[in-house]
Amino acid sequence: MPKKQIGEQRLLTLLSDFGDRDVYVGIMKGVIAQINPRLTVVDLTHQIPPQDIAAARFSLMNAYRYFPVGTVHVAVVDPGVGSKRRAIAVEFAQGFLVGPDNGIFSGVLSQSLAMSTTVTERSRSAGYAYAAVELTNLNYWRTPQPSKTFHGRDIFAPVGANLASGVSLKELGQEIDPASLVKLDIGECQQTTTGVVGCIQYIDNFGNLVSNIAGSYVQGKTWSVQAAGLSIPGCETYSDVKVGEIIAIVGSHGWVEIAINSGNAHSKLQLNLQETLQVVLS
Repeated sequence: MPKKQIGEQRLLTLLSDFGDRDVYVGIMKGVIAQINPRLTVVDLTHQIPPQDIAAARFSLMNAYRYFPVGTVHVAVVDPGVGSKRRAIAVEFAQGFLVGPDNGIFSGVLSQSLAMSTTVTERSRSAGYAYAAVELTNLNYWRTPQPSKTFHGRDIFAPVGANLASGVSLKELGQEIDPASLVKLDIGECQQTTTGVVGCIQYIDNFGNLVSNIAGSYVQGKTWSVQAAGLSIPGCETYSDVKVGEIIAIVGSHGWVEIAINSGNAHSKLQLNLQETLQVVLS
């Protein structure tokens, strides 16, 4: 790795499916500290279910906006590690993304509506709010011969640390067409004459079933959710129903979700990712 003079300091976050039983997360932090021990590193989560790119996509999409502009987000949920899938870095209006090109960043980028003043003219003219490179500059890897099973250590952590230390995106590799980035297809919600049809896009640690229907659809309205053969009332807080009862609310993430007051909706209803639900507006 090159010995760079430390320049601009950016915050760096880590997200992975590595858990906390093994040393993988600690090793990534060690690699980052070797490059710049003064960086502030925030763990978003390392409890993403193994190989669950959809859960990683959702988690990052709902976390990035709470960090300062310029933050570097390193995300490693990478079932294709060692294959021909690309390793990428992306610059968008709110900061930077580093990780595998497998759809993990598609949620963040779909929400990046403002055009960045730093994206390339090519990206700007194409109507994209971000620029992307494939990580082909081996000088910013930990080693030019990375492990086939741990790109988090050998590519993504060192690249993220260098970005957070002031290295520019263009130094990291070959520019690629933003349109070529992999998009994770979770389906789009559809408005109907009676409401909105969507699907479950995430199941959190409490068993809450988070849909892909934005809370803006139900704001100021009387509404319910039809799912699992039930009509579930739309309310404002978990305590609007009795303990053990099913409820539909808009969660802190801004999406309509199905929950059980002091219970687990996933276990109770046996609804899974991609299953359909419908918001009915009265």
